[in-house]
Amino acid sequence: MAKRVAVGLSGGVDSALSAYLLQKQGYDVVGLTMATWDGSVNMPAVEGREGCYGPSEDKNIAEAKLVADRLGIPHYVVGVADEYRRKVLDYFRAEYRNGRTPNPCVRCNQSIKFGALQLAARKMGIEFDHFATGHYARLDFRNPDVPFLYQAKDTRKDQTYFLSRLSAEQLSTVLFPLGGMHKDDVKALAAEIGWNDFAEKRESQDFIECGDYSVLFEESDQVPGDFVDVTGKVLGKHKGIVNYTVGQRKGLNIGGQKEPLYVVAIDAAKNQVVLGPREALSCMEVSANDLNLMVSESSPLLKGDLSAHIRLGHKGANARIVDIDANRIKVAFDEPQFASAPGQILVLYAGDGVVASGVIEK
Repeated sequence: MAKRVAVGLSGGVDSALSAYLLQKQGYDVVGLTMATWDGSVNMPAVEGREGCYGPSEDKNIAEAKLVADRLGIPHYVVGVADEYRRKVLDYFRAEYRNGRTPNPCVRCNQSIKFGALQLAARKMGIEFDHFATGHYARLDFRNPDVPFLYQAKDTRKDQTYFLSRLSAEQLSTVLFPLGGMHKDDVKALAAEIGWNDFAEKRESQDFIECGDYSVLFEESDQVPGDFVDVTGKVLGKHKGIVNYTVGQRKGLNIGGQKEPLYVVAIDAAKNQVVLGPREALSCMEVSANDLNLMVSESSPLLKGDLSAHIRLGHKGANARIVDIDANRIKVAFDEPQFASAPGQILVLYAGDGVVASGVIEK
């Protein structure tokens, strides 16, 4: 009997082609689409803009069902709105209120897509042997001393940064059908099989549909306070710390300065946003907690040179681990790095494999 794979269908080309390829490979495929929108956020629908969370969710669900209908596979909508609100939205709000910069997509993968979604599906009586998504990443569990999560063949679309908080247990039954493909080839295949509507579909741009994080916060979060320099001198007034993040330069509305100013730190206790010159954001070390090791603790890779990524879009910098224990890690860079923000994710690579990740502390 063919093994059964539940594919997370989002309504996009990547998940659609993942389901198509797995069916061609002989798997018994079912589609799962998570429903996260509950109307609890006052967010307008934005024509032509895609997002993971928002009032246009019904459109995405309909497109996911279209994929299932074309393949002749069952399709289930799985409600995870309560879990999403608690584990993603509340987390996002709490981090910003504490002057930190969270990554909600990393959190969603860890808690919802590769957690609550599958649990809820099984509670609905949907049985499956594997779970698959359209992420661009590769897996290899053959040797415990080397990584089990690897960058995709198409490094431009690689999504291992978003997957770096997942455990070996979470990934042990996962399939990534697109890990060895280039995005252009995926779109070309969609066109070849007559799915031009998916090949030409615009990709999601943000984790919320409207793209404006301010809709997630209450009026009580918008408490004005002082902009101060690194010596504590008051420079002006800010609109509320939830509107700022470390490294930000635009939107500060601070005039009359001799040089451009950036957000250097956020002091939630004092309701202050600390500003300074670019060089004030330079760092040679980063510490992170909530450590997720993706190799064995004895792996020699942890003692060698690594590539450290301190935020999404960071190209990576040469670094070495200088301190590590069960829950914390500290890395030292070969050269100064810009704007390491508390709350963001530190991901360490050995070659194209992920060896560890943590939540940046300082």
